[in-house]
Amino acid sequence: MRYRLKIVDLSEIDLGDDTFRITTEKQVDDLMRSINHVGILHLPLLLKKEVTYTIICGFRRIEACRHLNWSKLEAMILDPDTMRLECIKYAITDNAFQRPLNLIEKSRSIGMLSDFFKDINRLSEELSVLGLSEHPSMIKKLKDICHLPEPLQNSILSNTISLAMVLELAGMSEDDAKALLKLFNALKLSLNKQREIMTLVKEIAMREDKSILQVIEESHLKKILMNEDLDKNQKAHNIRIYLKQRRFPTIAVIEKSYEKYHRKLNLERGFKLIPPTNFESPTYTLQLSFTNMTQFKGLKIAFDALMENPYLKKIVD
Repeated sequence: MRYRLKIVDLSEIDLGDDTFRITTEKQVDDLMRSINHVGILHLPLLLKKEVTYTIICGFRRIEACRHLNWSKLEAMILDPDTMRLECIKYAITDNAFQRPLNLIEKSRSIGMLSDFFKDINRLSEELSVLGLSEHPSMIKKLKDICHLPEPLQNSILSNTISLAMVLELAGMSEDDAKALLKLFNALKLSLNKQREIMTLVKEIAMREDKSILQVIEESHLKKILMNEDLDKNQKAHNIRIYLKQRRFPTIAVIEKSYEKYHRKLNLERGFKLIPPTNFESPTYTLQLSFTNMTQFKGLKIAFDALMENPYLKKIVD
């Protein structure tokens, strides 16, 4: 790397040029304390332009110095004729070998390099050399997420939604994606529940010839979300029940009947009755759990009694 050391005026650094920015971190309080106490241990790397400097590495360090009201700082200055690919490699390496990169930072790195390495396997090899070992299949998924709307990127960074959900939301209209994202943010759902709600809402919208936004904005869902007597888990449960009833009205009636008679069965400890998925099959499963032969014999007695239970007959019939 060809560079020279130079004291640079902060006013000469183009703080608005994010061409080589990898980091998503905006806070600099920790760096301010460190720099104020011991100075800059790892100098920023800059590229000389005609009248300004472009930051290659050290966005947060420079921002911390600005907050500390420094007017100058020492930096490594690359030759003006340094190739863009070299600058990208320096930027990725500077970040990747300091800490694990988050998904957005990986996406930015992949996006920068993909302009030069069109073959996905070659791109994967190059990333590995620079400190980012990613399988080609993951590279394909990550490549474009840094170009998604900011709310989606923020949800990835805050772990509100998974990458799988982000990729599904990215294929929707912006209004529909924002509506689902707002719902997920409000309820803090697990991946499985996010997927369940998304599927139900999409199928309801398709069946009723409505947009996803229209389904989510309807009064019943809003009423559940705004109910201050319910916590997030209760709201999520009520919304899932409502959507399932709306999507599968016949199944919802059967499920309600099943729950009613299942409670009345008053099953012995060690018994678990498992209904067919979505009640699409007539086959029920009875699961027995025991730790010794004494318990097993007790279950046999309870099993004989269960055979005569009228509520079991109502469930099965």
